[in-house]
Amino acid sequence: MRAPSLWLPILATAATVGSGVIAGLLFVFSNVVMRALSDLPPASGMLAMQRINVIIVNPLFLGFFLGTAAASLAVVALTAAAPSAPGHAWLLAGSLCYLVGVVGVTMAFNVPLNNALEATPAAVADTAWPAYVAAWLRWNHLRAALGMAATAAFAWGLFRYGSQSS
Repeated sequence: MRAPSLWLPILATAATVGSGVIAGLLFVFSNVVMRALSDLPPASGMLAMQRINVIIVNPLFLGFFLGTAAASLAVVALTAAAPSAPGHAWLLAGSLCYLVGVVGVTMAFNVPLNNALEATPAAVADTAWPAYVAAWLRWNHLRAALGMAATAAFAWGLFRYGSQSS
């Protein structure tokens, strides 16, 4: 196996790109998609979101979502031994923002809300859909913000890490 110093910038770059892609997707949901779905009649918005929740579980999305988590875990492992080295604290912060803020919030809040929505009959859409949107957006705003914070921390950490070898 190569020395951590060779793998760290590769994995941190992958985590930077992945967290940026996922943060962008979450931002678009908060800023555009959910607003558009909320403008539809409740039963239509709910049906569209139920369909989105099925379609989004695909290899490309999961590759970015879970691949970024794996890269973040690897960054934690490679930086934990020397957290005071240039950039390491920022890389750790980026990893934690992604793992706790994006993956953790998704699994603890958004996925259970999505599962409950899947089981919701269209007959109660008038009350269930607005409640779902409010709760889902609250958590999505948080994970989008933490995804952006992860991207910024990874980028700054890579800059600091790179400045030590210049």
